Amino acid sequence: MSKNYPGPSRIHLSAFPPKERWDDWTELDSQAWPRRKERHYSLVPTTCFNCESACGLLAYIDKDTNQIQKFEGNPENPGSRGRNCAKGPATLNQITDPDRILYPLKRSGKRGAGNWERVSWDEVLDDLASRIRKAIVEDRRDEIMYHVGRPGEDGFTERILAAWGVDGHNSHTNICSSGAREGYQLWMGLDRPSPDHANAKVILLISAHLESGHYFNPHAQRVMDGKASGAKLIVFDTRLSNTATHADVFIAPYPGSEAAILLSIANYLIQNNLYNREFVRRWWNWEEYLEQRSEIRDQRSEPRNEVSTGSCSDRVGFEDFESALKKLYAEYTFNFAAKESGVEAKTIEEIAKIVATAGTRFSSHNWRSVTSGVSHGWTAARALFMLNALLGAVATEGGVFPNAWNKFVPKPIHTPPHPKMWNEKTWPREFPLSMHEMSFLLPHLLKEGRGRLDTYFTRVYNPVWTNPDGFSWIEALTDENLIGCHVALTPVWSETAYFADYILPMGLGPERHDIHSYETHDAQWLGFRQPVMRAARQRHGDDVNDTREVNPGEVWEENEFWMELTWRIDRDGSLGIRQFVESKKNPGTRLGVDEYYGWIFENSVPGLPEKAAEEKLTPLEFMRRYGSFEINKKVGAIYEESVPHEELDDIREDHFRRIFTRAAKPASSNVVPVPSPDGDEDGRRLVGVRVDGEIKRGFPTPSGKLEFFSQTLADWGWPECAIPTYIASHVHPENLETDQTILISTFRLPIQIHTRSANAKWLNEIAHTNPLWLHTSHAANLGVRTGDLVRVETEIGYFVVRAWVTEGIKPGIVACSHHMGRWKVHEDGQKQLMATVRLDHDGDKWGLKRERGAGAYESTDKDTLRIWWNDVGVHQNLTFPVHPDPISGMHCWHQAVRVRKADPTDTYGDIHVDTAKSHEVYKKWLAETRPADKYSPNGERRPYWMLRPLKPAREFYKLP
Repeated sequence: MSKNYPGPSRIHLSAFPPKERWDDWTELDSQAWPRRKERHYSLVPTTCFNCESACGLLAYIDKDTNQIQKFEGNPENPGSRGRNCAKGPATLNQITDPDRILYPLKRSGKRGAGNWERVSWDEVLDDLASRIRKAIVEDRRDEIMYHVGRPGEDGFTERILAAWGVDGHNSHTNICSSGAREGYQLWMGLDRPSPDHANAKVILLISAHLESGHYFNPHAQRVMDGKASGAKLIVFDTRLSNTATHADVFIAPYPGSEAAILLSIANYLIQNNLYNREFVRRWWNWEEYLEQRSEIRDQRSEPRNEVSTGSCSDRVGFEDFESALKKLYAEYTFNFAAKESGVEAKTIEEIAKIVATAGTRFSSHNWRSVTSGVSHGWTAARALFMLNALLGAVATEGGVFPNAWNKFVPKPIHTPPHPKMWNEKTWPREFPLSMHEMSFLLPHLLKEGRGRLDTYFTRVYNPVWTNPDGFSWIEALTDENLIGCHVALTPVWSETAYFADYILPMGLGPERHDIHSYETHDAQWLGFRQPVMRAARQRHGDDVNDTREVNPGEVWEENEFWMELTWRIDRDGSLGIRQFVESKKNPGTRLGVDEYYGWIFENSVPGLPEKAAEEKLTPLEFMRRYGSFEINKKVGAIYEESVPHEELDDIREDHFRRIFTRAAKPASSNVVPVPSPDGDEDGRRLVGVRVDGEIKRGFPTPSGKLEFFSQTLADWGWPECAIPTYIASHVHPENLETDQTILISTFRLPIQIHTRSANAKWLNEIAHTNPLWLHTSHAANLGVRTGDLVRVETEIGYFVVRAWVTEGIKPGIVACSHHMGRWKVHEDGQKQLMATVRLDHDGDKWGLKRERGAGAYESTDKDTLRIWWNDVGVHQNLTFPVHPDPISGMHCWHQAVRVRKADPTDTYGDIHVDTAKSHEVYKKWLAETRPADKYSPNGERRPYWMLRPLKPAREFYKLP
């Protein structure tokens, strides 16, 4: 079927090649001008792997040279719609990077010494399989750990670990987004928002979502679509970001005060009766709140059998709640918010009045920023979503959806059972409510004797550089008594890979398979990342059975690697592991990626087989040709759906009108993770909630409703936090010394992404340094000008950096981007963006000294001789101790620092850290927690209903 992609004029020119010509697309070679030279391309889709958005790409493969010439956007991708940021086209730099790792390497000598020898994949696989099998047989499953950054896929490796029976998944989430996730999950059960920016009337963003927010390219497009349709954009950001320049109203609040502002807006809506009263009555768990208040607690303790129809007594109860709500939030005045934030009260009032006009078309988003910056930052996400909940702008056009309703994770060919164990090294009992693993505490937990690791995988993750307290990570990684074998799965050199036993070259985005589905708008779609050279050869009839046949060197892809490793762990099937990577078509042989994805596309993606048949393609051929498929549009308000009769068997209704049934949960091909609220004591499952006489699907929360009052927080030791509230943070002015200020270290540039883009020359030329932002008034007080060296002192050390004096930051606050400061101690590394440094170590005292920066060098890429920059920034994260929030588990990134002129002996990039002090800070924050063994209401480690990767079987939730 022919499809044209019209350009902006909507006439004459097309924005993309028509898809029926993707097998043979012709363009003129611009470099041949004035000669007319045609290039003939095969266009093969994949997805970008340079951030979490997974935007669609088309690889232009020259049919004469069989080389990838460029990457452009894929118009068939429903999330990115053919548009990409700079990181998408720069994928070309990564696959041609002259410094990339092409062969498996094994260390020879001490860890970190920089001595490597090339080994075969068979040698690696046999060694690792032997180690892992031995640990499993000896019941040391807790010594196997897989530590991942951005996974880029929906559950593949989690299922591998489940097949091994290992609770060994570890992630980066608690240095990224746990704070926001906590706030959202406590409200709606699901931990991420899916805002419908394009259809909003008012958009409120906390931080720089237009250039660097979560799913920022797909969301940025839709924010601008909304603005083009007349939406008002409100932005909170301490810096004058690019997003702030597009705002109708921009404020720069004191970091950590955002919840106070948001609750003052909520108070305005409440006191002036500008909230959606019917939505609040129907969908807030206000009855639970009223019941827990001792002065109005009623005596309804027995189950009800009668049917409620929203009687007069219910309405009187709701009026009681409305009165209580006005009293609860009366203290959150505009003047109070102004005092906390430094933003004028009249400006906050102006924002409140704009928000009040939105009705159900209020789109909001927070992901990192304050929720990742300060202690109890999760309260800001909870306060922000309260505005949506007051307006009824939940799963509405122009509102905010729970993310899982806009995701589709297809059921795989094999589904292993839940692991029969609990790993205390990732889920310590001090953090029963944490959103994901306490990954950044690992060195401290190991140092305290809480166990060891036999085999430790790091994948798309660089904890030495990315995490706080990197020198503590180096101490752990170099201690073979703590970590027996460290395997770095990486396409590029990294600060963490230097301390590995094996470095295994994994494919970049166009060299690997993954499927993914993200909440970019009100729809459900599936993206397919694939090795483009493999797909191109298969399109032309070649038989490719292993991606190493088409990748450079011996670069592999993780799907095939994990399946082969799993097969070798249990060759004879005696451990019950092999079955989960065994072919269904050819029993007794290992599953391959074509069968794996072919089965999924044929059996688990509604509508795809029919769509493929229209073009005389198999579902796998369709996805290889187009790279994505949209399953549903306009998903809508699932909570309002009536529960069908066949799901209502021997139901029981409690006094909060929750409905429990004996009917089994219907099978679904969408296995997107959702919470698991407990059933009743007789084994029925929670199926819905009765609202005005009808049994509705509701929300995946314990109450079945939006939880203004969190019984979970109340039961697990935090009753003072059970309703949306504001808590002064660790960097509140009252908690700082007079000579301290706040360092914002969480902002990022739209060009770079953590450590994944250091091998992209185009991106490195655009952005390669991270000076310290200082307001002009602050700089004047310090006697500092742009380019001067300043020393930034933290709790455990200091770093030396150059100043950048600007009006674009709140006075008195300083900021430094977290992308930069890459380093190497040997010649191996990403020379475009890594400084060569010396590490000094004396007991607990560590130092990093810059010996030389980047510079021109000779390689297979002639452009490396044109590198003109020397400065690659400063690694500030080394000087940050761990700050685990006691509820969400989020590392609180904002630092209380002292900034002064550098000493005469200081040089650019100097870093000094005391890891003994770091451990003391860890213990101080740990003392603020409320551990499960003291506060658990039921003897379990964690509320079972809350989301958790690789969720163990229920019996292993029990505390010993």
